[in-house]
Amino acid sequence: MSNFFPLYRTQSSDFITRYIHRISQTRNHTALKMLHAHLLTSALLFTSPHFHAELIISYAKCLPQHNLHTLTNFFKCMKPNSELPFNVLISDLCRNGFNFLALKTLSFMHCSGVSIDTYALCSSLTAASSIQDVSFGREIHAHVAKSGWCSSVFVGSALIDLYAKSLLIGDADRMFDEMPLRNTVCANALLSGYSDAKLWAEGVELIRKMPALSLEYDHFTLSAALRACAGLGAVELGRQVHGYLIRSVYDAGSDVFLLSSLIEMYGKCGMVAKAWRVFNFVGKGEGKRDVVMWTSLLGVYGRNGYYKQVIELFKDMLMEGISPDGVAFVTVISACAHTGQLQLGVEYFESMQLEFSLKPGPEHYSCLVDLLCRAGELGKAWKLVDEMLNKGDTSCTVPMWGALLNACKDHGDLELGRLAAQRALELNPHNDGIYVLLSNLYARFGMWDEINHLRELMKEKGLRKDVAYSWIEVTD
Repeated sequence: MSNFFPLYRTQSSDFITRYIHRISQTRNHTALKMLHAHLLTSALLFTSPHFHAELIISYAKCLPQHNLHTLTNFFKCMKPNSELPFNVLISDLCRNGFNFLALKTLSFMHCSGVSIDTYALCSSLTAASSIQDVSFGREIHAHVAKSGWCSSVFVGSALIDLYAKSLLIGDADRMFDEMPLRNTVCANALLSGYSDAKLWAEGVELIRKMPALSLEYDHFTLSAALRACAGLGAVELGRQVHGYLIRSVYDAGSDVFLLSSLIEMYGKCGMVAKAWRVFNFVGKGEGKRDVVMWTSLLGVYGRNGYYKQVIELFKDMLMEGISPDGVAFVTVISACAHTGQLQLGVEYFESMQLEFSLKPGPEHYSCLVDLLCRAGELGKAWKLVDEMLNKGDTSCTVPMWGALLNACKDHGDLELGRLAAQRALELNPHNDGIYVLLSNLYARFGMWDEINHLRELMKEKGLRKDVAYSWIEVTD
């Protein structure tokens, strides 16, 4: 550190920024304070607004519990007469994940009478949506309305994105309708909210209205349209979207997310061969099949019951040099369970950490328990769950106990099934699926009094079994 100070006059601001980054990586709080003092005494701190942001972020990484106090001290040495350093500070804090500090900076600007422009508003709304702080977002919305920034398409898009990510679809709808000027980004933000809320029909309606609003379709719009078609099971509309993107999108083969949406749309509509042709077309063209596309195809085959093909595709994926993600492992371990390949499924589970450095999650343990149960290894499944509980592992979930309960019903193990149901209901007392599985277990043994007791208990808790249905598209 001492060798740095004589050289500061010959170094650029980029050099100083890189030096701050280096200190931040080593989390050397003492060195950071020394550099901060030097920048203050030499007046270098005020030559670039980025220095304030870089120092605050470095302090937050070195002492995260004191980051709010650090920010307050920085405010004391910043003259609140220009919005530029604050805009840079908000943007950098937001980009580095310190969203709460970004919102505190905007509050300081407002209280100090600093002009708040679209740059600060958009960055702050992005921070609010990241932490889903809707109350703060509404306050920003009120300020926007009072200050006349509602006409800004950028601020409007950020507000729609905030409400959409918070699943306040009605507020997002109203914001979109009230905007005097709209663009495709605004529509895509609203479409994202529709997709998260599974409002597929509303999404399709908005997509159909976009040409009348002079809004063009981009890759995100087409992906949203394909997700809506998959949600509705509207294969004919999905084919129209497919035809449109072939005619209109020049580099469609390079957009793996768009093609993955197309594969999933055909898969959810039961057209597995069509999904395979889309996937195979990318392999023969100039595009590259990455883990996203492979995982999408594995999911298509798994959802439609082609479990042997899932295992073969997974092997092909490894042969192609693609490292699978957690979703791919869920699909292939589940396929091993359905095909009765116990040893192979266990090997895949163990390879997650040994070969691919992936930590198994609750969904992977649930698949492993289901694998053991389907193979009739109820004792091993119980031992696995029991060991996890003894280690204080929080991965034990209701689906895991449900898989064990369902296996007990199939193999006629009444006592173990009761115990699994008890553990599941301790985690979620209002899970109607566990009551149904326990009822099926009792029915196998002709325990009708116990079934009647369960029904009364469900009525007392206000629980009822969801009615299953199938959604298909009917054409004339």
